Amino acid sequence: MVILGEVEGHRRRFLGLLKGNEKRSMTSIANICRDAVALFAACLAITMKADAASERILFDFRAGTNSPGWQVVNDDVMGGISTSQFQVLTNGGALFSGVVSLENNGGFASVRSSVLRESLSGCKAFVLRVRGDGKRYKFTVRTQSGFNAPNYQAEFMTKRGEWEEHRLAFKDFVPTFRGRVLTGVPPLSAAEITSLGVLIADQQSGPFQLEFGWMKAATR
Repeated sequence: MVILGEVEGHRRRFLGLLKGNEKRSMTSIANICRDAVALFAACLAITMKADAASERILFDFRAGTNSPGWQVVNDDVMGGISTSQFQVLTNGGALFSGVVSLENNGGFASVRSSVLRESLSGCKAFVLRVRGDGKRYKFTVRTQSGFNAPNYQAEFMTKRGEWEEHRLAFKDFVPTFRGRVLTGVPPLSAAEITSLGVLIADQQSGPFQLEFGWMKAATR
């Protein structure tokens, strides 16, 4: 690779300048500093390229363009009165917001994506860039279609008004059905993931808002 060749070249020149006991001139010192900086820059380029290759963007809301296929599912399906909406903002980002009510045995609001266009086989985690309200949310994953299909969940806590990145490893997702943890269910399989979602529940009544920059899948 070209970048690897550049790193090796900088490394050899740098080590060559360090060898020997002769008195260093200002020019030699300048050369050492120059090659040290070049070596660091080349290594940084490799690291950044490797990081980029290990992540796959699933949804990028920063452009402010429409992202179709997101469906709101609230507790009204069971008689509750919680409300929510999911909208892509014109200035970039997407906003999941609403009001959770505990009345009528309700208490949750959620949104889910349409069926993913590509397989996540080989991936090991989701990475989310979010700005929240200090409340706890659950990232949900479905491997089957249908309202009664179970889903896998992983929690993440937000800081009010701060942009954060959360890494949610597939191995940490828990299989659930209507709020109950399932037993005897296989762990989440990357190859079987069909759609994604976000849920707020756990008796967290009142208004909420969670803004997204992007959602990615990572291979490491």
